Amino acid sequence: MAQKEGGKEPGLVKSRDHLGAKAITGAPTAGGGVVVEVREKKGPLRAAIPTMPFPLAVICLFLNTFIPGLGTFISAFAVLCGARNELVSERGVCCVFWLNVAAALIQILTAVVMVGWIMSIFWGMDMVILATCSVGTNGLGQVGDIGKQ
Repeated sequence: MAQKEGGKEPGLVKSRDHLGAKAITGAPTAGGGVVVEVREKKGPLRAAIPTMPFPLAVICLFLNTFIPGLGTFISAFAVLCGARNELVSERGVCCVFWLNVAAALIQILTAVVMVGWIMSIFWGMDMVILATCSVGTNGLGQVGDIGKQ
């Protein structure tokens, strides 16, 4: 795996295979391959997590921490209210809503054996991470007049 370093030199990639090894994007690496782009592949349930406004994402994380699945269930309704999502263009709003409801039910049903509780906390953390990555947007994925009256 390779990961872009933050803030030092643009275009440099830090390889985890060799500690301290660096490669310029598009240039050959020590292993002989060329690093073009690193992108995380998400499954359908994880890709269905909506990008919500930061306060709502924090509330969902808090709820998921203490009542597994509740924050995920609330995030499903955020999709119906227009929260931005990767899958909406491919599958539609209703499908993404039901994927989030399914994730919430999985979290609730498996919370008894601690798996759902841990999954629920990670789901809430992903919601907060997605909300912080959308700084400069109004929570609906549209760059707008935030804070202007």
